[in-house]
Amino acid sequence: MDKAEPSLYTVKAVFILDNDGNRLLSKYYDKELYPSMKEQKNFEKNVFNKTHKADNEIAFVEGMTIVYKCSIDLFFYVVGSSQENELMLMAVLNCLFESLGQILRKNVERRCLLDNMDGVFLVVDEIIDGGVILESDPQQVIQKVNYRVRHLQSRTVSTVWMNTDSDMSTILEDTDDYRKL
Repeated sequence: MDKAEPSLYTVKAVFILDNDGNRLLSKYYDKELYPSMKEQKNFEKNVFNKTHKADNEIAFVEGMTIVYKCSIDLFFYVVGSSQENELMLMAVLNCLFESLGQILRKNVERRCLLDNMDGVFLVVDEIIDGGVILESDPQQVIQKVNYRVRHLQSRTVSTVWMNTDSDMSTILEDTDDYRKL
């Protein structure tokens, strides 16, 4: 039996589909696995067809190990190689699901997910980077995402404040020019 070398690149892909099998989010970390959008969508369709009526949490499709979870009208998938440890993949899936549950205030459904897509991408990026698992604790992920959101908001607020200051000085200069007339 040909055993692959251990690797930090555990996750091959993560994707979220709606209850019709339509892609809402996908990130493929192994560019050689499914290089084109068409191949990715075919793979997702194949995975969805094999899993959407099943009661399991794990599937083996096209030589890949897939762990998945369903919530109301969403399907969450984490994909690894055939030799990958299912428990590691399940830890990623659970972290993703619980983190999104906290961000979406336990309202893990299609509409809410689409309304908060920026936060969803932040969560995925905090858990996985290039196929390497960075974090599997949802509390740590939420903490990091909240920090990043606050940091971005403070930068936006300070930029707006600076723009407002320059606009106000322009208004004041215009007012002084008007008074001189």
